[in-house]
Amino acid sequence: MKPETLNFFDKVYDVARLIPYGRVTSYGAIANYLGAKRSARMVGYAMNGSGGKDVPAHRVVNRKGLLTGKHHFDGTNLMQQLLESEGISVIDNQIQDLDKVFWDPAKEL
Repeated sequence: MKPETLNFFDKVYDVARLIPYGRVTSYGAIANYLGAKRSARMVGYAMNGSGGKDVPAHRVVNRKGLLTGKHHFDGTNLMQQLLESEGISVIDNQIQDLDKVFWDPAKEL
């Protein structure tokens, strides 16, 4: 990977670590906050590679609240279980009341 990609991943991890317990954000919201509006997919790649870095990747979902990254977690429903343990309701791989639990770093930081 290019050094600038690794640097971007570190910035993504820094933002993800700030997502409050019981809240979620989207790949695009993180990308937008970092000034890389069209880099939601890169944020997804960063989340995929975040294992062992103490990053709450389970709190990052797609813009519709779908658990699109769930297959990157150990166990079938680990991402959903982690979210539910924080009080977030998930039905059919989709976060319920997304507007109530959504955390936008551009507004919150």
